[in-house]
Amino acid sequence: MAKKHSSRGRIYYAYKLMKILVTGCAGFIGFHTCLKLIKFSNYEIFGIDNLNNYYDINLKKDRLKKLKKHKNFYFKKLDISKKKLLNSFFKQHKFKIVINLAAQAGVRYSILDPDTYFKNNILGFYNILDVSRLSKVSHFIFASSSSVYGNIKKFPIKEEYRTDCPQSFYAATKKSNEVIAYSYSSIYNMPITGLRFFTVYGPYGRPDMSLFKFTKAMITNKKLQLYNNGNHIRDFTYIDDVAESVVRISMQKPKMKVPFSIFNIGSNNPQKLMKFLKTISSILNKEPKIEYKSMQKGDVYKTHASVSQLFKEIKFKPKTSINVGIKKFINWYKDYYKKS
Repeated sequence: MAKKHSSRGRIYYAYKLMKILVTGCAGFIGFHTCLKLIKFSNYEIFGIDNLNNYYDINLKKDRLKKLKKHKNFYFKKLDISKKKLLNSFFKQHKFKIVINLAAQAGVRYSILDPDTYFKNNILGFYNILDVSRLSKVSHFIFASSSSVYGNIKKFPIKEEYRTDCPQSFYAATKKSNEVIAYSYSSIYNMPITGLRFFTVYGPYGRPDMSLFKFTKAMITNKKLQLYNNGNHIRDFTYIDDVAESVVRISMQKPKMKVPFSIFNIGSNNPQKLMKFLKTISSILNKEPKIEYKSMQKGDVYKTHASVSQLFKEIKFKPKTSINVGIKKFINWYKDYYKKS
């Protein structure tokens, strides 16, 4: 039997050999979340991923290799857009918690290929949510995004602010996820928590993100593209802080009348993209070769998360400075690609 511990309007569950499913486990946030979870000896962590080629599949496979070294981690290649296969997989296991981090990422790419986003972020999301409902999962957690806030002008951004003006189709799919999830929570009394991530960065990060692209360009003496003259402001959030937040939230399910919650996962310390670039340059001791570009469609000027609700709930808030976080990324990058 499970032991219950109450905590600020939510319930903490401690199970023996509790089965947790992490979708998108070979992705950036999914990988680091699994690394946190497998440290608990009383958890069995199951990961699924379709291993698509949106970016270097070898990076995804290398993340998986690290996870597979742990005896309490199990992987299955599975696409959440295939509902029959997903349903069959769920029938084989009794998952208590599902952490859905599988999605087609990238704001700019959603302008070029919206079909992929509909398939993965709307149809796939519906499938994993509905199968979780049918399987009576105790708590369903899903990845949303700071992009749902659109080009908002009031900072820091609080969870209750409007989210009905998405600037990209990617943002629209994440907003759709939130609305669909709320309806399931309301209709089926299903405990659900959505997490709005703010510009996550760190080791094993995605090659399409600015930190990866800037570091690679400078190390290889190539030109880098800098949009809006580097005047974008982003709430850069280090991956270890993000994974810690995901794990803590997953263990505390909402118990309100409609058991649904949304949290910002951000640093609450926004920085100009140009400062981010200068920090990389300083650590590498190299000057960047810059090709200045205008602001792209789908981009927003500034993000700045309020994390007071997150701290109130889990007594933790992201705290890694960009100097520390960027240095850890660069050290990983040099080791992984054996660059001096």
